[in-house]
Amino acid sequence: MLVFAAVMPHPPILIPGVGKDNLNRLKKTNKALDILEQEFISAKPDTVIIISPHGDIYPDVFSINTMPEYQAQYGEFGDFETKETYKGDIGFINRFKEQIETTIPMNLKSDVNIDHGTAIPLAFLSRNYKDFKIVPITYSFLDYEKHIEFGEALKEAIYNNDKRVAVIASADLSHRLSPTAPAGFSPKAKDFDKKLIQILKKKQVDGLLNIDKELIEEAGECGLRSILILAGIVKNMSYDFQVLSYEAPFGVGYLVAEYKFS
Repeated sequence: MLVFAAVMPHPPILIPGVGKDNLNRLKKTNKALDILEQEFISAKPDTVIIISPHGDIYPDVFSINTMPEYQAQYGEFGDFETKETYKGDIGFINRFKEQIETTIPMNLKSDVNIDHGTAIPLAFLSRNYKDFKIVPITYSFLDYEKHIEFGEALKEAIYNNDKRVAVIASADLSHRLSPTAPAGFSPKAKDFDKKLIQILKKKQVDGLLNIDKELIEEAGECGLRSILILAGIVKNMSYDFQVLSYEAPFGVGYLVAEYKFS
């Protein structure tokens, strides 16, 4: 059963060995992540499905990294000391592959290293609770409807399973919110973030599918497809979407939000 679901950002600067003094500029996000961590511990998941925009993305297939154990490290961001390990839920992955192999294109790969979009949310959730296995998923460039369909298939797999499951949509919002933003500045970027959060609060799956494509392009986001998959999972379920924090001190929108199930 699904016991926990959230949208989480993945800036490397959140890792103390990377961010150092800059962490002070992410106080809202860190406080929200502390709250989310407590909710996660209370949910006691056995399996954590995490959807990242930073793995190997294949244009026409979804991808799941299947390994008995994974490593997370941050050397590419200048931190050569911080390392974490996680166990993989190979059983869940294999059953899910059998379930969808004739209806949804999916690729299995094997890489001991997980990308930072996967690693950073897990680093915060696993500080005091580590009794879970992970399913690292990377989205595709198939249409948005297919991402919803993929999420619905995941929900079926979750509820055909006797384990307690958590799902994380790893997602940074617009990358163009200020002149110093990594992808440059767009005056429309803030409109994308505002609209996306509004749609999520109203639980409008169709609204996600109908966001103006030009607005999405202007935002330079890296997370809408992660959120679409999660939207497919929670579709027709009873929940409240609670925003725990939103801030953009570096020109990138960082959203921390939880789906509270009835």
